[in-house]
Amino acid sequence: MALRSIRGRDLGTIISIALVVLAFIPLLVHLFRGDAAQAAGLSLDAPIPDKVPAGTTLVVGDPLTQKVLERNGWLKELPFKVQFAQITGGPGVTEAFQAKALDIGSAANIPPIHGVWVGIPVKIVAWRFRTEPWRYPLYTIGTAPGSSIHDVADLRGKRIAYSPGQAQGFVVLSTLAKAGIRQEEVTLVDLPAATDTYIGALAARQIDAAPIGAGLQARRYLSKYGADGAKVIGHGSFRDDPSVLYVRTETLRDPAKAAAIQAYVKLWALAQVWIDTHPKEWAELYYVQDQGLSRADADLIIRESGRSDIPRDWTQAITVEQQTIDFMAREMDKTPFPAADIFDRRFERVAADAIGRS
Repeated sequence: MALRSIRGRDLGTIISIALVVLAFIPLLVHLFRGDAAQAAGLSLDAPIPDKVPAGTTLVVGDPLTQKVLERNGWLKELPFKVQFAQITGGPGVTEAFQAKALDIGSAANIPPIHGVWVGIPVKIVAWRFRTEPWRYPLYTIGTAPGSSIHDVADLRGKRIAYSPGQAQGFVVLSTLAKAGIRQEEVTLVDLPAATDTYIGALAARQIDAAPIGAGLQARRYLSKYGADGAKVIGHGSFRDDPSVLYVRTETLRDPAKAAAIQAYVKLWALAQVWIDTHPKEWAELYYVQDQGLSRADADLIIRESGRSDIPRDWTQAITVEQQTIDFMAREMDKTPFPAADIFDRRFERVAADAIGRS
């Protein structure tokens, strides 16, 4: 009798435990899925979290915005740390991305394309046009002293500085295409477009032509070498003004980083508006104090820069980028890809909404 009683209680206990386990199965499945999702990271189509966890740090290569944020004390408003790296432009950002040493890079719209072609998945999180791009192009073509180049048609047969992963490379290829000159009809000299590298190469007659800054840099070049026959000529009717913030795709899978990037994009937009609406202060802050230019030169740059045009709809931006991809792929023998693939449209309205732009 006692043995049967014990077995009865055991059976009841087993049944009770089984019922409890069955009741908790949906919760256990939910928790398992949650842990698995967390291990895989934030999905690229999931909403970006609004809150940035304490202890988050972003490494950013965006020197111009840095000056504005520090000047206005806006970094104090961020619930995370921003560590600025003095990196900007395609080659520097690409190298930093390869080393996983940078979270956000700033550059023209060419480096993200080049990033894909060298095996670095990237996403654009902010896009900026400039107003009046035809009136105020960023680049012009400088010619070496004593060269026989008088217009773009004369580039045929000449040595031209070329950097494939930078906006300057796009300018060269587009200029040649507009002039109906095939690459085989010129010598493209692989030369990264670092500060004044092209000016030095032109002055030394190591190359015959190169894309240089259309404003102050062109004027300084002519004032120094114009008497020796140096010239600057327009590159043709194409835009060279888009600029972006972009990130490694894997960075956006980190929920903390994604939230911090979203917050930074908002401040980036506010900084562009501040630059446009405080031209004298910006000239003094950056060009005079940081770059060591005279006030007259700083004012010249400001006058010829145009203003920021931050779209709330990326349709035109994606169209421009697709045209650029298709053109560069054809000219560089690369595989084209859909431009939409490198835009993270969760960020599409972030910058424009931050500045109240419709």
